Amino acid sequence: MTPIRTVAVFLGSSSLPPPPFHDLARAAGTALATSGIAVVYGGASVGLMGELADAALAAGGQVTGVIPRHLVEREIAHRGLTELVVCETMHERKAIMAARSDAIAVLPGGFGTLDEAFEAITWAMLGLHDKPVIFVDPPGVPYWETLQGWVRAAAENGFVGERHVGLFERVEGVPALLARLAADHAHPRPPPKWN
Repeated sequence: MTPIRTVAVFLGSSSLPPPPFHDLARAAGTALATSGIAVVYGGASVGLMGELADAALAAGGQVTGVIPRHLVEREIAHRGLTELVVCETMHERKAIMAARSDAIAVLPGGFGTLDEAFEAITWAMLGLHDKPVIFVDPPGVPYWETLQGWVRAAAENGFVGERHVGLFERVEGVPALLARLAADHAHPRPPPKWN
């Protein structure tokens, strides 16, 4: 069993969500840092992304941001990170974040967060990695419940193989995330999609 040392965190860059979402981002940053787990995230200084990074840094953690140049030029890049990786495209951002992580945590977000998460799940389905992908709800807020329901419906209707439904997990709160990360990180890899 190889311990998880670095987690890619996908989450929203909006400042508009209600307090439980901000609390979750800050708690995740603090907990990962105090557990000695480095964070790789999208590199922004704004919204929930900025709160995650600031909390991890304040707790003495290592934080790497990966951000496309066009977003740096809009001056939303976080300038106080351990490392800021500037890439050219959103596709490169996802590939770099995946390559630098041992696991993927998906905190609440919008279209961009889902794009990142589903690409990671698709790569797992194709046998390109076996990293755990963990969706995290704020305590008492079942944010990802409808997504999980959609996946079940997709499987029931033949769009997702039953063996691939378990390619991601859903937990509530940061303690459950840390418990999952502390467990054996080798996610059981189902056969690739076309086998």
